[in-house]
Formats: sequence, C-alpha cells, structure tokens
Amino acid sequence: MAKSSSLTLLVVAVGGAAIGFVAAQTLPHLAPAAAEPVAETTETSEQDTTPTALQGLDYLTLGERTRGEITSASELNGKDGSRFTRYAISLDEEALVEISLSGALQGVVALYDDQLQLLANADTVRHRIEESGDYIVVVSGSDAHSYGPFSVDSRTIELSDADTMAVGTPIDSWLDSTSREVTLTIEEAGMYQIEMRADDFDAYLELSGPNGYYREDDDSAGNLNARISDFLAPGDYTLTARTAFGDGSGLFTLTAEPRELPGDGELRNDGTVAPNETLSGWYSGQDVIYQLEIDEAGMYQIDMSSSDVDAYLVLEGPNGYYREDDDSAGNLDARIADFLAPGSYQLTARTAYGTDSGLFTLSIEPRDLPNDVELRNEGALTPDETLNGWYSGEALTYQLILEESSQVTLSMSSSDFDTYLELYGEGVSYSDDDSGGGTNARLEQALLPGTYTVSARGFSASGSGLFELQVSAEPTEMQPDT
Repeated sequence: MAKSSSLTLLVVAVGGAAIGFVAAQTLPHLAPAAAEPVAETTETSEQDTTPTALQGLDYLTLGERTRGEITSASELNGKDGSRFTRYAISLDEEALVEISLSGALQGVVALYDDQLQLLANADTVRHRIEESGDYIVVVSGSDAHSYGPFSVDSRTIELSDADTMAVGTPIDSWLDSTSREVTLTIEEAGMYQIEMRADDFDAYLELSGPNGYYREDDDSAGNLNARISDFLAPGDYTLTARTAFGDGSGLFTLTAEPRELPGDGELRNDGTVAPNETLSGWYSGQDVIYQLEIDEAGMYQIDMSSSDVDAYLVLEGPNGYYREDDDSAGNLDARIADFLAPGSYQLTARTAYGTDSGLFTLSIEPRDLPNDVELRNEGALTPDETLNGWYSGEALTYQLILEESSQVTLSMSSSDFDTYLELYGEGVSYSDDDSGGGTNARLEQALLPGTYTVSARGFSASGSGLFELQVSAEPTEMQPDT
C-alpha cells in the first residue's frame, strides 16, 4: 500500500497553482466525532484500515470511463472559487498510468498519493507508480467559472523496449535522461512525417539514413514536441529520441506516418519552370533551384508558400539582375513581383534560416497592370500630376523644377511594398517613410525656386511592385537663407 497518514491538508493543483484546504472546512464528513464511541464491529474495523483521505470516495476502475459533472454543489476551492470532485483509484507498482480529462468542462486532473502528495496534474496525466496502493484523482475546474460535464479515462500504458518500428505503428516508451535509438524501415520512397511527443520533457529527434542523410528537430510539432517531415528514399533509418538539453525523463511516443501530397502528388525539385505554372516542391536543408524562362517582357509575380517552412525566394537574371524576398506574401510566404525582361533566370527556393524542412508550393503568374496605367520610372515631375512607377529594388529618380517658392507635397503609395521618399537639392535634404498612413510615404515642405531630385524607393531593398506618385505645389512666400 501507499503510505497513509491522517488528513490535515489537501493540496489541489489547478491552473498551475497549489491551493491549500483545511480538512475540517473541506471534508467535514470525514472527521470522526471525538466524543462519540466507536462500535467494535467488522464494518468499523475495515473502515479504520482505510486511509482517512480515501474514506467515502467512489473508485475509478482502471481501463474504464467514468462520467461526472462539476456544479455549484461540488466541493469548493476556497482560494480561487473553483469547484472540484475526488475519486479513489487502485494502482499497481511499476505501472505506467494515463488519466485523461475530456468533455465540456474546462479543467485539469490531478493525481495524489494517500498522503496527499501531488504527483502530477494536467488535462492528461501520465505517471509511473512507485508503490502499489490506493491513490486520489481530483478533477477540478480551471477557475471559478468552470462548470460542466466531464469524462475521466484511465489506462495502463504498455511500454515498448523494441529497437525497431514500422510506418503506421506508434510505440510508447520511457526515457531516463539518455537517448533511445530505434530503426525505422522505409519500404517505398515518399513523404513521411515522424513525431516524438512527450509531456514531461522537451523532446528532440534525430534521423539518419542512407547516403549520409541526416535531419534533426526540436519543437516543430509544438508544445516542445519534435517533428521531422521529409521525402525519404527506401532503406533503414536510425531514429534517435532524446531530450533537448540532456536532462529530464518520462513517457514519450514515436510515430511515423506517410504524408499525402497535394494536387497530383508529384514533387519537382529542379528543372525548367514557365509563367502560368504551379508546382509542389520539398525543401530539406538544400537550396531547390529552377530555371525560369521569360519569353515576353512584362510584369510577373512569383509566390512561394508553405505551412511547414519560412519561405524565401531568390531570383537572378540577365545583366546582373538580382531580387530576393522573405515575407512579402504574408504568413511567412515569399513573393517577388517585378518587371522582367526576356531571358533565362535562376529561381532559388529555400527557407529563411536554412534549418527547416517541408512542402512548398511555387507559382509563376503574369501580372496585368490596371487599365490606363503607364509606367514612368524616370523623368521630370510636373506639379499637380500623378504617375505610376514600378519599384524593383533600385531607387527611381525624378527631377522637380520650381519656378517660384512653393509649398510642395509629395505622396507615394503602394499596396505591394513599404514606400520611402527622399527629396534633395539646392542645399536641402528631406526624407519620409510612413507619414502618408500605413506604409505610405508623404513629404510636405516649403521650397525655394530651383531644381530638386525626388527619389522613390522601398523602405527595404527586398520589396517590389507598383506605386503611385503624386506631386502638388502651391506658391508661398519664402526668403532664401542669408
């Protein structure tokens, strides 16, 4: 039996806090009356052998589901106003048990020994039992407003000490601060997702295989769980399961599952691509390089999107052309939108940091300009005119000539990139980033007669796209500095 003691304090862990309850306040029905004699009966003798903390509790049966409900009539946590209910459960030495909470109740489940020592608490508790005996399971609302029905499931986890695993067959095992190696056999080439999940420590997964293949991961599955998703050739691979920092122990689960590809299920990681084409590729630590052929000069938009990696695009072409982008398409997706001359370009798909792996989609589409839009990327600016230009990483310069002192307003706006304006000449220099609202630029300045240069660009050299530039000038009284 687990060691027993009289009930003096019940510590209930809810919402990450340890809450104390005085037994006389929370469990008055368990405290025997001091002055009342106890009859010497068989029933009473059996009652005396039961630890006080367990008396009167309903028992959970390991492997079965028990339903209950937290209501306003449930026992009260005087610290934070939450409600709770308790059960007893019999557990065997060395058993690895899992007790999980589900249902409408927003709450946690906690496991105590009969000395009321907290062993574990979470929405799913996993714990190795050190001594056979009766234990206490406490189901609690997460706060004073948490009520509702719940289900408690319990089971014994069968640990595997196998050193091999198959795709589609998960294994549960126990890690004791040392690494664990398992051989995974891949029968058919394809996409696979391998995960290591653990509640008690920060999982870390390494995968090595034929022809020097090696991948590793820490937290890609979220909540300190590890995940490696990759295209694997047939062969034997070694999975090394360990903790991220070499300490910690507990239960972990390894899974290896095939992963379906979108569309026609084909991957293209090289070759020639053309406008109006969309393909799927796989990044696994090495740059994926394509040749892009442009037959007609025009506007083109290249997108790289992925739910697995932080996409990054590089485009290189004739006459030293070079563009790169990280997040212009939003959600860590990359986009290069630019005016491209005819020729052959090298398009590189990779990640921002080079350490992730995963599926991505690449698309190349011609982009039509709005009706009646003509691009002017240089030349003279006339007051009270509006023009459109295209920014592709290099500043565009225009000349503004003022015949008289004027209050000049320059506005540069774009839905494609963060605009930036500069104005200089006649001994003055001004610049602006976002005064036009959002990521649009605006300059308002009184200027003397003369010739000025207006530089229109992006705040970052990696941006590109269509912009609108407006200029206005109103005569004003202004004397030159002497």
